[in-house]
Amino acid sequence: MTHRATPASRRGVRRGIYILPALLTVGNIFCGYLSLEAAIGQQLVRAAELVFLAIILDGLDGLVARMTRTTSAFGEQLDSLADVISFGVSPALLVYRWALSDFNRLGLVVSFLFVVCGAARLARFNVQVHIVDRRYFVGLPIPAAAGTLCAFVWLHPEPFAGHEVKAVFLPVTVLLSFLMVSTFRYRSSKDVDLRSRRSAILVPLVALMIGAIAYQPAWSLSVFLSLYALSGPFVRAISFLPGARAREAARARDVETRPAPAER
Repeated sequence: MTHRATPASRRGVRRGIYILPALLTVGNIFCGYLSLEAAIGQQLVRAAELVFLAIILDGLDGLVARMTRTTSAFGEQLDSLADVISFGVSPALLVYRWALSDFNRLGLVVSFLFVVCGAARLARFNVQVHIVDRRYFVGLPIPAAAGTLCAFVWLHPEPFAGHEVKAVFLPVTVLLSFLMVSTFRYRSSKDVDLRSRRSAILVPLVALMIGAIAYQPAWSLSVFLSLYALSGPFVRAISFLPGARAREAARARDVETRPAPAER
């Protein structure tokens, strides 16, 4: 004998589906909060690991929302507020405790600049989300900027003895802050169609990256995230080469005329 789901039970399941992305976002906030506590207690590796866990949860909440078709304006705003904590305040305090505290007010100003630029980057993303080319992010995404700082901390968790080495992270933090609010374009994976022939090369490349991260996580993440952060200025520089703009225009026309993948 089969039992049909009642309307009340179906509504309960639907509510559960809607709340799942929000729970992942709350987990993101919790990781950021714990990272702050760990940084204050000088547990720098733990603080960096919690930021990376927040990055994973941040990716999962958007993925789950799209797969279950439960995206909402509330979820978008909650996600941005979570990102300010986990990828703005937490890594800023972490890099301050790790390298910038010796520079007193200058270190505070530089770490605060990272928070402000991250918040501005998120605000700009929210107002431009429906009008920009979905193939690209405008400005370095704040999770990538936070991950870059945390990867450096993970790579060398003990604070450096000399002021000269610590001083390097003043311009590094300023540079990452600038890249977040810049107009440099960074490649997004939102339009990747794994069924296309062009995407076939991505499978071994992603597998190689995952293997490298599993083998040497600190070194691999430092290299990959640094290269991604620098890719925006690099692409802008080569766009001024002869013929580069014509190729980009042809590529944009090809994307516009390509049929959209069927919804499942």
